[in-house]
Amino acid sequence: MNKETINKETVDNETVDNETLNNEALNNENKQTEADSNAADNQTDEATAEAEEQDPLETANKQIEELKDKYLRTMAEFDNYRKRTLKEKSELILNGGEKAITAILPILDDLERAISNGEKSEDIQALREGVVLIHTKFIKVLEGLGVTRIDTHEADFDTDVHEAIAMVPGMGDEMKGKVLDCVQTGYKMNDKVIRHAKVAVGQ
Repeated sequence: MNKETINKETVDNETVDNETLNNEALNNENKQTEADSNAADNQTDEATAEAEEQDPLETANKQIEELKDKYLRTMAEFDNYRKRTLKEKSELILNGGEKAITAILPILDDLERAISNGEKSEDIQALREGVVLIHTKFIKVLEGLGVTRIDTHEADFDTDVHEAIAMVPGMGDEMKGKVLDCVQTGYKMNDKVIRHAKVAVGQ
C-alpha cells in the first residue's frame, strides 16, 4: 500500500466521521424541537382543561355583575347630567333678561332726570331735545340687543312682518298692495319677528 492510498483512506474516514457528527446534531435538534412542541401542546391542553372546568353559571354571574355595575354608573351619570341641565335651564328662565334690563337701566336714569328737569324748566324746546336724545339712545341699546325695526316706508305688504288693520281703496294701481301708513311699529329680534307692524294697505 503506497502513501497516496493511505492518505485517501484517512480523508474518507474523516469525511464519514463528520457526516456522522452532523447527523447526530441534526437528530438532537429535531428531538429538542419536538420536545418543545409537545410542551407547548401540553400547556395549551392544560389551559383548555382549566377553562372547561370553570362553571358556566359562575362565568355568567360574573358577566352579569360587571354589566350591572356599568349600568348603575351610567344611570348615575345621566341623572347628574339631567339635574344639572334642569338647574341651568331654571337659572336661564329666571335671569335670562338680566342683560337686557342692565342695558335699559341707563335709559330709565335719563328719563328720571328729564322728568326732574322738566319740573324746574319752562324751556319746552330743551325738554323736547332731551327726549329725542333719550329715544335715540334707547334705539341704539335695542339694536345692541339684536332688536331692529321692521321697515314699512313704501314697502310691499308682507304678511310675514306686517299686519293689515285697514284697507284703503281708491289709491291707484301703483299703491295697490303697498303700505300706506304704519300705525304701530313692528320689531324683529335676531331676524325673528317679535311684533308685527300694524299698517294700512292700499287696495
